[in-house]
Amino acid sequence: MAGILVAVFWAILVSFLAVVLVRLAQTLRATTKLVADVTEQAVPLLADASATVRSAQTQLDKVDAIATDVQEVTSNASALSTTVASTFGGPLVKVAAFGYGVRQAIGRRSAPGPEAQSRRSVIVGRTVPSARGRKRGGRNSRGSKD
Repeated sequence: MAGILVAVFWAILVSFLAVVLVRLAQTLRATTKLVADVTEQAVPLLADASATVRSAQTQLDKVDAIATDVQEVTSNASALSTTVASTFGGPLVKVAAFGYGVRQAIGRRSAPGPEAQSRRSVIVGRTVPSARGRKRGGRNSRGSKD
């Protein structure tokens, strides 16, 4: 009786292990198929990604070259503006000041006379017209009548 019981138990155990092995085999086949499909799709995708990265690297190299050229042009423009400012800045200011002085001199020379011009005198920090008395009924600044 013990032998039959061990044989039945052994048969149930072998059947259970056979079912587990069959299901494990099915899982391994599905996994192998899934890995093959992923590999089949991933290889072209990785090739495209690699090409994209190479293209991006090429574009970055071009942008780097352009940035270097722009930096060089900027430094050249800065040096040129500094040179122009130092070369022409001082003389242009002097020419402008000279022209202003000439215009003022010509303007004073072509004026009718000192009486016609409005002259001002500085008194204790204020500007006062010199012909103040003439504006009040023809008297001069000392208060005497004509």
